[in-house]
Amino acid sequence: PVLTYVGEYSDEQVAAAIRRELLREGQVFYVHNRVSTIPGIANRLEELVPEARIAVAHGKLTEAQLEKVMLDFWDRKFDVLVSTTIIETGLDVPNANTLIVDRADKYGLSQLHQLRGRVGRSRDRAYAYFLYDRGHELSETAFERLKTISQNSDLGGGMAIAMKDLEIRGAGNLLGGEQAGHIRSE
Repeated sequence: PVLTYVGEYSDEQVAAAIRRELLREGQVFYVHNRVSTIPGIANRLEELVPEARIAVAHGKLTEAQLEKVMLDFWDRKFDVLVSTTIIETGLDVPNANTLIVDRADKYGLSQLHQLRGRVGRSRDRAYAYFLYDRGHELSETAFERLKTISQNSDLGGGMAIAMKDLEIRGAGNLLGGEQAGHIRSE
């Protein structure tokens, strides 16, 4: 299971989480889902943990640039990959065992679960930090999502998360004519 923490963002905690992973010679995924502010986040992390080698990845990079960054991260040329949610699926990086998600209250439950699945793919203990802005009032829905993700980190927790997601968002019009269409009989 991935040790999961949900709480307010703090520079000290982020720096400590990155340093802990560096001490075990591991790597970190840092998810920030706004392309326009990713460079500033990467610079901030460089200030907090100057010894960390940091790379940036997002969907606005060319395919060749993105591939190079991802392969370099996989080859351990970088310690921290600051990226958008493009890491949700794709390259398996067994050495990356810490995930930090900035503004986690802005993500859907299934997306948080998918992101957490990026770590914990080796024998090393994995950590996931789902952080929200300090002093920011969480909506009831965001609170429920974060509570659910923190309580379901064991193997098989995906089903409980899916059921809670269905409860939070509702089933919608799954079986009605709008969704499934109509069959005309003659």
